[in-house]
Amino acid sequence: MTLSASVRPLLLVALFLGSGAVAAQEFALVVSPPRFEDRAKPGDTYRNVFEMSNVSARAATFSVYTADWAIDAQHSPVFSQTLAPGSCRPWVGIEAREVTIGGSGKRRFRFEVAVPADAPRGECRFAIMIEGEPQPARGDVPLPVSGRIGVIVYLAIGDALPKLSVTEALAADAQGQRLPVLRVRNDGDRHGRLDGFVAGVDAANRRFVLVPDNGPILPGVTRDIPLRPQPPADGTPTPAISFPLRIKGRLDAERQRVDVDATVAQ
Repeated sequence: MTLSASVRPLLLVALFLGSGAVAAQEFALVVSPPRFEDRAKPGDTYRNVFEMSNVSARAATFSVYTADWAIDAQHSPVFSQTLAPGSCRPWVGIEAREVTIGGSGKRRFRFEVAVPADAPRGECRFAIMIEGEPQPARGDVPLPVSGRIGVIVYLAIGDALPKLSVTEALAADAQGQRLPVLRVRNDGDRHGRLDGFVAGVDAANRRFVLVPDNGPILPGVTRDIPLRPQPPADGTPTPAISFPLRIKGRLDAERQRVDVDATVAQ
């Protein structure tokens, strides 16, 4: 697919799933934004642009290609060049397959998605991979290595929306602390994220403001979303939660409101 000569910048939300900067051997690249979340209608051609910055003093050449991706059990993206069933990558066009950026230089890179007129309601998800040239490995590693970045694109088609519901509230260990967790199911046709806060009162009658992790919940997936207590306004350390914890409030998920009213046991 050949890109059109002009690119119409669109309003977008930059949401992070991992880092937009990678350094591996001589590979030193920053991409902004590293995520796109937007919407298009059947028959539309969606166009956008991201910026690549070479933070090395030396010129570097990068390969650019598309990939499908999934989220593993650790909630990290796993990329594959094999065309996944139902993939929308055949709709995607990229500006170039290889780019060279001078030392400390920048390059704006265009891409587009030509949505078929008969495309069903749903979500087009893909990644644009930017990979550095292989570099000699250090130490005992026998093969050359290269760094890469995946720019994640979520493009809702038509009226696709998430449909989130809390199926369970429980406690779990997360990053060295015991936290309340919402088990959330997405029965919609677009990924969703929880935003906002809920109130909590623990067994010691201490009050907490709890904010959900903002990770994506893909259609047809159930994911555990930790609720993290916000630090007190007076700057004192956040106390450990004494379970059971009573939580109540309303969270946002795009146009949806998700009510939370539960007691979390130890």
